[in-house]
Amino acid sequence: MRSHYCGDVNESLVDQEVQLCGWVHRRRDHGGVIFVDLRDREGLVQVVFDPDRHEMFAAAERIRSEYVLRVVGKVRLRPEGTVNSDMATGQIEVLGLELEVLSQAETPPFQLDDDRVSEEHRLRYRYMDLRRPEMFQRLKIRSNITRVLRDFLDNQGFLDVETPILTKATPEGARDYLVPSRTHQGSFFALPQSPQLFKQLLMVAGVDRYYQIVRCFRDEDLRADRQPEFTQLDIETSFMDEDQIMALTEEMLREVFAKVLEVALPNPFPRMPYAEAISRFGSDKPDLRIPLELIDIDDVLKDVEFKVFSGPASDPKGRVAALRLPKGAELSRKEIDDYTKYVGIYGARGLAYIKCNDVAAGREGLQSPILKFLPDEAIATIMQRTGAEDGDLVFFGADKANIVNESLGALRVKLGHDRGLVKRGWKPLWVVDFPMFEWDEKDDRYTALHHPFTAPSSDISPETLQENAATALSRAYDCVLNGTEVGGGSIRIYREAMQTAVFRTLGISDEEAQDKFGFLLDALKHGCPPHGGLAFGLDRLVMLMTGASSIREVMAFPKTQSASCLLTNAPSQVDDKQLRELGIRQRAQQASK
Repeated sequence: MRSHYCGDVNESLVDQEVQLCGWVHRRRDHGGVIFVDLRDREGLVQVVFDPDRHEMFAAAERIRSEYVLRVVGKVRLRPEGTVNSDMATGQIEVLGLELEVLSQAETPPFQLDDDRVSEEHRLRYRYMDLRRPEMFQRLKIRSNITRVLRDFLDNQGFLDVETPILTKATPEGARDYLVPSRTHQGSFFALPQSPQLFKQLLMVAGVDRYYQIVRCFRDEDLRADRQPEFTQLDIETSFMDEDQIMALTEEMLREVFAKVLEVALPNPFPRMPYAEAISRFGSDKPDLRIPLELIDIDDVLKDVEFKVFSGPASDPKGRVAALRLPKGAELSRKEIDDYTKYVGIYGARGLAYIKCNDVAAGREGLQSPILKFLPDEAIATIMQRTGAEDGDLVFFGADKANIVNESLGALRVKLGHDRGLVKRGWKPLWVVDFPMFEWDEKDDRYTALHHPFTAPSSDISPETLQENAATALSRAYDCVLNGTEVGGGSIRIYREAMQTAVFRTLGISDEEAQDKFGFLLDALKHGCPPHGGLAFGLDRLVMLMTGASSIREVMAFPKTQSASCLLTNAPSQVDDKQLRELGIRQRAQQASK
């Protein structure tokens, strides 16, 4: 039906006849001549309809925005003075010779060039939203990214292998989406949170190098970079250690950025131990574009009379840290109060500060409600250790270590953006040497920091794992890009004795382990090779590379923050017949009082 895309018509086609199909982006009637901007996925082209062709001109008078047209016309240069340099096709126009209305359209639910339309309205009419050039461009970049990823891995000898979508529920990790079985009533499948166990079984099977661009599902609270269903690039390989896996995937990311964005990422990516990342940035995914760091001052304050500081400073599970903001003394009291409310989101009970008006003058040159509680020696040491200068402001966090880390880490990022301190460019980073376990005070047990199939550091044995759980490190590694975790992986456990020891450390009994993971434990007894891998969040990667603010902006049909689809009104009720076939009966909802 067409010979060219609208956006591909250019000066090389002058005096040639073209056949175009697309949507009416805009229609203008200028003194008896009708101009139509015809749009398809590749761009716009101006079509001119002269009144000399009466039947066609009459049809052109009836068309409206978003009508679907087929146009046959002759390409010609635009008259002098009418060239539109803002359009890729702005040097030419198409003189309409034939016009066919393929489909009429009602008044659009919103104007495609209106940036004020709410996200809720855009999601309800997503098929309209995707007609906007910026939305299509993101989908196009996403397609280019996946193509480069596939080409790279294919060339490295990886095999694209599909794994099941209906699988077994697992006791660890996020909440599963459950699928009731009709043929096995009372039993349930789960949608996979990742293909983790299947890709490990593929290593046992001798596949050696596996990858998959796969849909994953997690029933958890949502944020800007979370969705109930998402896409990840899943990779697993045998007979490679963590250094080799990180080097390989670094090379893959460099190729993606070079081919899609024409950007050169560093070679190699820097690496940072988890403990250092938490100490310096309060986060295991630090944004290295922001030149602000947390400074430990526990030793300076553990003997002061001010219990707000000395309590956490003396507590093995506490922390007191400072964060220097260059030129921050110009902040108003209201701005400081707003930042105090912000850190409260992360559990901080306050936000102490010192304004540095004249550092050389000592106490007299500083301004803060807490100065009266601090001795001169402590004040001088804090100023020296933080590198404070005249005009700076020093914030303080004092509480349980996790609260200080989360609150000051988040404040660091917010200050970086609010104060224009974020440097341009791309800052990738590998975070390594993660703790193997973390203690869950609520459930009074250890949980796996990554997942229970991550191998511990090679210097620990199955027999000593439980007694060293608090200090054991894992062979895990996360890839961080501009403060966003885009990928994570590890070397896996490949011996049954170690996997059993990890389950026991996590409080999973041998009986439960056999029930939930018996197939994996059996597989590890049948010649499992050393192996490891990782998964990249494709949605997050595309979000960063396109400059989008949320992964919803790079997914064709995303869910809302409440995990619903406004376009299809899902999830929805099903009829009683379907429920009876599944052996399910809904409980009556209690009337609200």
